[in-house]
Amino acid sequence: MNTVPPLCPLCQSSQTHRYHTEQRPKVLVRDYWRCDQCALVFVPASFHLDAAAEKAVYDQHQNLPDDAGYRKFLGRVFEPLQQRLQPGAAGLDFGCGPGPTLALMFAEAGFHCANYDLYYCHQPERLNRPYDFIVSTEVVEHLSAPGQVLSQLIGLLKPGGWLGLMTKRLTTDAAFANWHYTLDPTHISFFADDSFRWLSARYQLDLEFCGPDVVLLQKPTA
Repeated sequence: MNTVPPLCPLCQSSQTHRYHTEQRPKVLVRDYWRCDQCALVFVPASFHLDAAAEKAVYDQHQNLPDDAGYRKFLGRVFEPLQQRLQPGAAGLDFGCGPGPTLALMFAEAGFHCANYDLYYCHQPERLNRPYDFIVSTEVVEHLSAPGQVLSQLIGLLKPGGWLGLMTKRLTTDAAFANWHYTLDPTHISFFADDSFRWLSARYQLDLEFCGPDVVLLQKPTA
């Protein structure tokens, strides 16, 4: 039986192909597809968890603002981003989770940062104002429509504004088959370097790779 290739959820291309099938019944069973245009690897909607099951996974996270290890982890995106901000910059932590921490770290550095999370801080009015920076850690891999969400966030940035993203990046085909990152059932979008290069070109953003899991994108000033 022929299968109609699903559209890429990042760039909406129909040029996608089946990339990998996970068949470990006690762990995870699902298909992965890859986009020929932007190199995103994604899980089709038929394998996505519903909202209740997804939140149940997130509720297991134990990330607290006074956890030095968690702060060090977030520092991988916090440090390079805050070094590029102008005094008085105001931003948003998109997907702050049940233990918002980055907003506190930015406040300690002299920057205001609001929180937003679909499940834990659902304040939709905060997605209707401009920001000097937006940071999102370990979020984009959970998005069923990453192209739509990232377009929305980029649209909220002021000219010259920064988008800081943290997510593990896909490296090689050989590594993917045994990649621990795929075993989380809420991880459904996997970005490669070329995925971010496509995003940068699509929105004319300056792109910086800061280590294996941090990307900074800057909106043009004019």
